[in-house]
Amino acid sequence: MKSDPQRWILATGTVLLLALVGAMPASWAEESSSKESIPDVSKLEARLKPLIEGHRGEVGVMIRHLPSGQTFKHRETVAMPTASLIKFPLLMATAKALEEGDVSLDGRIKLTKEDQVPGSGILTEHFAPGLELTLHDAIHLMIAYSDNTATNLVIDQVGLNATNELMAELGCDATRLNSKVYRRDTTNNLERSKKYGLGSTSSEDMVRLLEMLDAGEFVDKERSDLVLKYMGDCLSTVGLPRYLPDGTKVAHKTGAVGDTRTEAGIIYSPAGPIAISVLTTANEDKTWDDDNEAKLLMAEIAKAAYSHFVGDTEAKTVQVARKLELGAAGPLVESLQRTLNARLKPSPGLSVDGDFGPNTERAVLAFQKQEGLETTGVVDRDFWAKLGPLATEDEPTPSQEAVARKNTKKQPRESLNGPPVVTCKAWCFVDGSTGELLAGDNENGTRDPASVTKIMTAHLVLKYAEEHPEALDETITFSKRADQTSGSTSAVREGEKLPVRELLYGLMLPSGNDASVAFAEHFGALIRPDEDGTSYDRFIAEMNAEAERLGMKNTGYKNPHGLTAKGHVTSAWDMTLLAREAMKHPLLREIVSTRQHVYTVSSVVGYEREVVWNNTNRLLGYEGYLGVKTGTTGAAGACLVACGERNGRETFGVVLGSSCSDARYSDMRNLFRYVWSMNPESTEAVQETAAAAQ
Repeated sequence: MKSDPQRWILATGTVLLLALVGAMPASWAEESSSKESIPDVSKLEARLKPLIEGHRGEVGVMIRHLPSGQTFKHRETVAMPTASLIKFPLLMATAKALEEGDVSLDGRIKLTKEDQVPGSGILTEHFAPGLELTLHDAIHLMIAYSDNTATNLVIDQVGLNATNELMAELGCDATRLNSKVYRRDTTNNLERSKKYGLGSTSSEDMVRLLEMLDAGEFVDKERSDLVLKYMGDCLSTVGLPRYLPDGTKVAHKTGAVGDTRTEAGIIYSPAGPIAISVLTTANEDKTWDDDNEAKLLMAEIAKAAYSHFVGDTEAKTVQVARKLELGAAGPLVESLQRTLNARLKPSPGLSVDGDFGPNTERAVLAFQKQEGLETTGVVDRDFWAKLGPLATEDEPTPSQEAVARKNTKKQPRESLNGPPVVTCKAWCFVDGSTGELLAGDNENGTRDPASVTKIMTAHLVLKYAEEHPEALDETITFSKRADQTSGSTSAVREGEKLPVRELLYGLMLPSGNDASVAFAEHFGALIRPDEDGTSYDRFIAEMNAEAERLGMKNTGYKNPHGLTAKGHVTSAWDMTLLAREAMKHPLLREIVSTRQHVYTVSSVVGYEREVVWNNTNRLLGYEGYLGVKTGTTGAAGACLVACGERNGRETFGVVLGSSCSDARYSDMRNLFRYVWSMNPESTEAVQETAAAAQ
C-alpha cells in the first residue's frame, strides 16, 4: 500500500487480466484431501471453547474441513455486523455480473471528488479526482487494501441491491449490504444500517459462500476461482494467517470498525482446504493495534483448526525483528553504527552514514564474537537483544538519578514585587478553587492557541482512562501520518511503540505534534465508537464537544496539536476553564510538573532505543509553579498556560500572543506577582481587586 500505489494502475490491461485469470487457486491446492487420521471434532471443540469463552466480546465461529465435512460451530447463525467483510459478498455479486455480461473487468471508471470517502484505502489519500481505473483495479483495491472509495465504485457498477438479491438467492439470509461505505444516505434499510452499520452476516453464511466457491458451484468455475484469487491478494496477516506455517496460502477478507472485528476465508492446508469464519462484536478491546484481542483470537482459532486437521505442527514464529546485512541502508543502519561505536570495546570508529558496508559487517562480526553469538555478520533478533537500546544522535541519555535531580531542583520562590508589564495580546487569571476571575485583559478575545491545544488532547485521553484505566497501558504504534506531522516532535518514529501513559510525556513535555496525531488515531474510535469517519476525525469532533460542555464559547478545534488552521481558535478565559478541568487528573499534574523524562521505546522491527523528553515550560525551574503548557506559532505568538501555588491556594494563568518565548515567561511571572500581591487569603479582597482591574 505504501510502495508506489501507481505501479499496479499503470500495469493494467489485457495482459494483466489474462495473467489474473490464469493464476487460479487450483495451483495452490496440491495438498492431500485425505480424511484419514483426522481426530474427532470434540477435540477441536475442547481446544476452542476456552478461547471463545474467555474472549471479552460476542463471538460467532464456524469451521469446516471441506474434504471431510467435519465442522465446528459456535453461535454460527447469529447475525453480526460485518464491517469491511461485506466486501466479500459484494465481490461475489460482481463475479455474477461478470458472468452475465453486465460488467467487464477492463471497463473504465472515472474517479470524482464525490466518490472519495474516508477510511482505509489509497484512492482518497493518494489520487486526485479525474483518475481513470478499470473495474479490475477497483476490485483489487477493495479486497487487497480494503479501499472504501474503490468499494463504492464497485457498488456503482453492479448496483447496491445486487449483493442482497444474490445472498437471498443463495440462502444466506443473514448477509446484507446496507449502504455504500460512509454513505448512510444511500441505505436500502435504515433500521439495519442503524443496527449493523455497513452490513451484516453470520459465520454460517460466510462458510456456505466459501464452500460454494471452493466447489466451483457459484457461477462458473472460472469466476469462482477468480473470486478466490482476489481474496488471496488480501494483505492483512494479523488475523487468520498470523500463526500458520510459513507459505500457507489463505484466501480471506477482514473487517474492522468500532467494537467489531471480523474475518472469513479458506486456509489451504496439507490436509485440504479449511473454510473458516470468525465474527466478533461488542469487543471490550477496541484498539487498532495488531495485537487487538479479537485479532489474536482469530489467529488462535485458525492455528487450532490447522493443527487439528493437519496434525500438531509447530506454528510459525512471528517474524518482527528486521534483519540487517551487507548492502542494507537507512536510518536504522545509522543507529546500528552509532550503537556499535559505543558498545564495542575497542570502538570500531564507524562512520555513521547509514550504509551497511564491509566495515559495518566487520563490526557486527566483532560484536557477535564479543557477546558469544553465532558469527554470521547478519543483524537478527538475537543480535538486537544483545545490543540493547540504540544510541541516538542526541546527547548521552542522562541517568535516572540525574533526571530526578533536575525534576526536584528549584530556584528561590518569586518575590512579590513587580508591576504587570506585559507584551501579550490577551491574559486571564482565575482562582483555582472557585474558577472566579481575578484579573484579565482581552480575556474573551479570540486568538490562535498554538500548542496549548494539547491540554485538551491530554484531557480527553485521561478522561477516557478514568472509565477505562487499562487504556493507559495500551500500546500505541506510530503510524506514518503521525511520524510525518510537522513542527515540534516527540521524536518517536513510524513503527515504534510505547504505552499510552508514557506517550503522554512525549505529548506534553517536548510538545509532540506527532504524539497528538497518534493519540487522535488511537482514541477517536474508542471515545466515539458509533460514528462514521476516521478515528482522527472523531477525536477532533470530541475535542469540540468537550469544549462546548466546558463552556468554552470562543474555542474551535481543527486538529489535536495546534498548528495554524482556519477556525482553530480559543480565548484566554476559555483556556482557564480547560486548564482547571484538565488539572483534576492526577497523572496530568505529575506529567506537566516533570522537567525531564526518559523512556525506552521498542519497534515492530525488533530494536529498542531511548528517548529523552525535556519540558518546554521554563517556569518549572521556580518554586511555586506547577505546569501546564507552552505553545508557539507565527500566528499565535508565544503562549503559556500556567498553574501557580501561593499560601496553599492555586491560581491558573493564561497569556496568549506574547512577543517572543522569553517574553511569555516575563509576562506570566509579572502577572502572577501582581495577582499574588492582591492578598489571596481574603476572598473579599480578591474580588474587589479583580473588579477594579476590570
